[in-house]
Amino acid sequence: MKGSDLLVAALENESVEQIFGVPGEENLDVVESLRRSRIKLIVTRHEQAAAFMAATHGRLTGKPGVCLATLGPGALNLTTGAAFALLGAMPMVMITGQKGILSHKQALFQVVDIVSTMAPLTKMARQIVSAATIPSVVREAFRLAQQERLGPVHLELPEDIAHEMAPDVPLVMPHPIEMPVAQDAALDRAADLILRAERPLVMLGAAASRPKLADALSQFVRRLRIPFFNTQMGKGAVAGGSNLYMGTAALSERDYVHQAIDRADLIIAIGHDTVEKPPFIMGPKGPKVLHVSYLPATVEEVYFPHAEVVGDVGPSLMLLADRLEGKLKNAGALLPLRSGILARLTERADESRFPLTPQRIVHDVRHVVPADGIVCLDNGMYKIWFARNYRTQVANTLLLDNALATMGAGLPAGIMAALLHPRRRVLAVCGDGGFMMNAQELETAVRLRLDLVVLVLQDDAYGMIRWKQATDGFADFGMTFGNPDFVAFARAHHAGGTRVETAEGLVPALERAFQEGGVQLVAVPIDYSENTRVLVDELRKHA
Repeated sequence: MKGSDLLVAALENESVEQIFGVPGEENLDVVESLRRSRIKLIVTRHEQAAAFMAATHGRLTGKPGVCLATLGPGALNLTTGAAFALLGAMPMVMITGQKGILSHKQALFQVVDIVSTMAPLTKMARQIVSAATIPSVVREAFRLAQQERLGPVHLELPEDIAHEMAPDVPLVMPHPIEMPVAQDAALDRAADLILRAERPLVMLGAAASRPKLADALSQFVRRLRIPFFNTQMGKGAVAGGSNLYMGTAALSERDYVHQAIDRADLIIAIGHDTVEKPPFIMGPKGPKVLHVSYLPATVEEVYFPHAEVVGDVGPSLMLLADRLEGKLKNAGALLPLRSGILARLTERADESRFPLTPQRIVHDVRHVVPADGIVCLDNGMYKIWFARNYRTQVANTLLLDNALATMGAGLPAGIMAALLHPRRRVLAVCGDGGFMMNAQELETAVRLRLDLVVLVLQDDAYGMIRWKQATDGFADFGMTFGNPDFVAFARAHHAGGTRVETAEGLVPALERAFQEGGVQLVAVPIDYSENTRVLVDELRKHA
C-alpha cells in the first residue's frame, strides 16, 4: 500500500467517520485512498469552516474531528480554526499537504513553512517524513489531542511520502487511558474549606462541559445543595431542575449574578479555564477560591485559587461529595438571592417592540427549541444576551465561543451539530457580520441534506464593536455595512428563506422552518438600543 493508504487505515483505526476539507493537488493520493475507505469526505467551501466543523465534532463528542487542506494558502486558512480549538480545548487533527521533500521539481512555488506556523497554535505540529512512521505518528496525534488539556494537532503529509509505497508496518491500536483521581490529602483540604464556608457558591467553567461529565456534576450539586452559576462556556453542565441555578456570568462584574458572587465567602470553581473572559475579578478582599479541574490552575492577576483538587473531575467530585453530603448547614445561604436575580433576566422578554429586542429574541428561541435542541452561536453582541438569558437544561445545548471568540464559526458549528444529532432541533444563530464570513457553507449544508435552521440577526453593522465604540465615547464611525437580501441569498443556495416583519412573527417563522425540514434561513432585524439601557445604565445604577 501507499503512504496515503496507510494514513487512511490509521485514521480508520482511530474510528474516524468523516473528514472535512478542501483538498488540493498535493492531497490527491489521500483523496483516492479515502474514496476506497469507509471514511466520508465532506468537501466544504472554505478550509476555515472545515476546521470549525472538526473542532465542534471534538467539542460535542470528546473525540478528535479531522480536517484536510492542501499546502500554502489552504493550510493557512486552517489557522483560525486551530486557534479556535486550542483556546476552546476542542480535540482536532488537521492534515495538510506539502510539495515533495525528496525532490523539489517546483522549487518553492506555494511553499510555506506550515509546521512552524502551526506550532504555537497546536499541541503538536509535525511533518511526516517516512511512510513507515505513519501508524505511530497518527496514534500519537490522536492521543495528544484527547489528553487534557484537549486541543488541536497538525500533521503535514508531503505528496511524495503519500505516494511512495509503504513498508508492511502494523497499526498502533488505541487503548483507554484513565486519569488519576485527586489525592486524599487534597480532597480532605477541600472538604474542610467547604465545611467552614458560610456562603459557598459553585462555579462551572468551560471544562465542566466535557462530554460524559454532566451526570457527575449534576449529582455533586444535588447531593451538596450548594447553589451554582456558570461561565459562558459552562452553560448546561448541570442538568436542569435542581432549582440551584443562580445565573450565568456573561460579564466580569456588576451584573445581577454578581450579587451572589460578591457575597460568597467561598467559590468552588469546577473546570474553570482562564482562557475564558473572567466571570469575576479576584481581589485581596474577595472570596476564597477552590479550584477543581483536570489540571492545576493557571494563576492570573484575576484568578489565584487558595486550594486545588486536581484529577479526573467526575470521580474526584464523587469522593468530595462523600465527605460532605448532609454536613453543610450553610449550603443554601445564598439561595434567597436566586429569585431576584433570575427575575431581572426575564424583564421585557415579551416586549412587542419591532425590530425585536435581544431579550425577546432569546425568549422566542427558547420557546421553539426543546430542552435537548442545540443552539450554536456565532460571535456578536447577541452572545452576551444569550449567555445571560438563555436557560439550558442539557449539557452542550448552547454552543458559544468565549475563548478565541471568533466570528464565522456559528454556521459551521451548526452543520456539525446537525450531522451528529439529526433527530434534534439545531439552530445556528448568527449576526449579519459573522454569517457573511462563512455564508458559503449554506451550500454545504444543503448538499448534505441536513435539517438545520439558521437565524440571521440583522443590524447592518458590526454591532458589538459599534456598542463598545459608543460606550467608550467615540464617534459612530466605520462599523456599518450593506447586506444582501438574505431570503434571496438562501433561496439561491436552494435553502428556504423567511423574513420576520413583526414582533410576533419570530416564533411562527422558526416553528415553520423546523417543521418544513431541510436547510432554512430566517432573517430578523434586531434593536440593539437595549445594550446601553441594560448593560450600561441599568447595571451602573445597580452597582
